Amino acid sequence: MVERRIAIIPARGGSKRIPRKNIVDFFGKPLMAWSIEAALQSGCFSRVLVSTDDEEIASTAISHGASAPFLRTQFADDHTPVSEATLSSLEQAEAHWGETYTTIVQLLPSCPLRNATDIRKAIETFDLSEAPFQVSCFKFGWMNPWWAAKLDASGTPTRLFPESATTRSQDLGDLYCPTGAVWVGRPEALKAERSFYGRGHVFAPIHWTSSVDIDDEDDLEMARAVWLMQHGRQLQDA
Repeated sequence: MVERRIAIIPARGGSKRIPRKNIVDFFGKPLMAWSIEAALQSGCFSRVLVSTDDEEIASTAISHGASAPFLRTQFADDHTPVSEATLSSLEQAEAHWGETYTTIVQLLPSCPLRNATDIRKAIETFDLSEAPFQVSCFKFGWMNPWWAAKLDASGTPTRLFPESATTRSQDLGDLYCPTGAVWVGRPEALKAERSFYGRGHVFAPIHWTSSVDIDDEDDLEMARAVWLMQHGRQLQDA
């Protein structure tokens, strides 16, 4: 079977914590342009589709090489899980182009540091597995979740993992956090489960610097700091 993969970048226009987040400037480009370019440079896709309810975002997507031939007709609110929006866009794409796809890859536009190599490696891992869904994740590092606690109004902690409070850090196992960088699935499984977290999903680790997912201004500043850490030498040498 010839592989026909589609990348879907869900980029609605109504973000609130960072207004117009998907097209906010990130080192000279709209934020979502980094995801579009990573998808195109990966060479993995028959289609790179930006799914949006917003005309300006659609126009921006097209100017950076993605397809945006239709607007999203539903699931553009604050409450719908992103998997639903991606699934709806998949069904629109199938109808619009008269195509079916062997693999669907969801790339959140809020992950500008995930690159073409990350995408290729994720797809290679998925192709070698029999899992219906694969969700990217990163390993917790200096923020050790084994020591996490809730605080009440007086500052008194309740540990989430009390058995780990007195365990040396080197004796604690690795823990992982999902990130929206690269989610991969089989279209028919997604239609049946309506979520990348459907039955049989697995996690696939990527480096934490590729995993930064921007929700608010603090996240944006962190992403900028990581980008400068990675590219600062290039800027100095330019």
